[in-house]
Amino acid sequence: MSEDLHTLAAPYVLDALPEDDRIIFEQHLAYCAACTTEVTEFREAAVKLSHGVAVSPPPDLKAAVMASISQVEQLPPLTEADARPAASGVPASRPAFSRRSLLALAAAAVIIAGAGGVAIDQYRENVATKRTTDRIAAVLAQPDARTVRGSLNGGGQATMVASTSEDAAIVVLRGLPELPSNRTYQLWLIDNSKTAHSVGLAEAASSDQTKVITGGVAGKVAFGVTVEPEGGSQQPTMPAEVIIPMA
Repeated sequence: MSEDLHTLAAPYVLDALPEDDRIIFEQHLAYCAACTTEVTEFREAAVKLSHGVAVSPPPDLKAAVMASISQVEQLPPLTEADARPAASGVPASRPAFSRRSLLALAAAAVIIAGAGGVAIDQYRENVATKRTTDRIAAVLAQPDARTVRGSLNGGGQATMVASTSEDAAIVVLRGLPELPSNRTYQLWLIDNSKTAHSVGLAEAASSDQTKVITGGVAGKVAFGVTVEPEGGSQQPTMPAEVIIPMA
């Protein structure tokens, strides 16, 4: 295997390894605690993302759909005359809507008009979540994806998977200690001149979270996390909670 075994945790979780590489990597997992931890973290992140895509329908949706169906006129049964070709050789025409078609239309009408817009909002949220999931999968599948990790001074751990070819990265934060309401965790990418570029804030309500960084990853040499005033800072407050070399 030409690739470093320690870089294969992400594609292994995505089931993107060739069979021979998969077998070798699974043998490697038996004695590599670091890779075992990474596989576990990536699997947990994938499960959380899949849960974000699934949304339970409103409790009254079924009853509303069934009520709408009862008001839809059904087509009469198909007869031999309907199926017999006309003189032109083309079967006699009849309305194209079947009961199944009308059922779908009734359901759509109920979702759009009867659910108070909730289903539409959920759909938009699901589209955004799917885009995030697809972005994560694209990064993890890149041959140049590299994983780095480090422990925060105040507790918790940060793991980053970065791909120069995708110019994107995934950051998995675990066990972040709770901060006062007027403080927040801020994420940074650092270039060769030691200039720090903000790439967002961590969510205050979650100690475990996954962040996607799109753009600005190529050419950076380190990733950092700092504690900043609420809303974030233009420059990082030092000392940082963690600075992780990306090379």
